[in-house]
Amino acid sequence: MKAHEPIKYAIDMSSQVCSGTLADLSDAELFHRPAPACNHINWQLGHLIVAEHQMIAKEFPNALPPLPAGFAEKYTKETAKLDDPKAFATKAQLLEVHHKQRAAALAALDKTTDAELDRKLEGWAPTVGALFQAGCAAHWMMHVGQWSVVRRQLGRSPLF
Repeated sequence: MKAHEPIKYAIDMSSQVCSGTLADLSDAELFHRPAPACNHINWQLGHLIVAEHQMIAKEFPNALPPLPAGFAEKYTKETAKLDDPKAFATKAQLLEVHHKQRAAALAALDKTTDAELDRKLEGWAPTVGALFQAGCAAHWMMHVGQWSVVRRQLGRSPLF
C-alpha cells in the first residue's frame, strides 16, 4: 500500500459523510444556529473551503485554482456573526467551489511521493501527509459533528 492511499480513504470518507449530511438541507437551513454563539453551516462551509485552500496552496503553490474573487473575505472570523444570506455564497456556489478545490487537492495528493508525504512541516501539521489528512478530512469531520446537531434541531433523523 502506498502511503497516500489511507489519506485518500479518510478524505473520501469525510466527503461522503459531509455530502450526506448536507444533501437535504436548504439554503435557509444552512443559516440555522444551534445556539446564539454558534456559527451557522453556511459560514462553516466557507471557512472549511478557505482553510483547506490556504493549507494546501501554501505547500503546493499553483496546485489549486484560485478561490473566486471576494470568496475568502465572506468567510472570516468577523463575518461569522452575520446572518444575512446576501453576505455569503449559496449552497450551490459553496459546493461548486469545494468540488473544484477538492479535485485539485486530490490531484496534488496523487502526485505526491511517499517521501514527500513524510516531509516535515512547521506549524500545526507535522508532515505533508498530516496536512492532507487534517486539512481535507479531519477538519471537515469535526464540523460535520456540529451539523448533526442542526439536523436534529430541524427535525431530521440521524444519518449515520
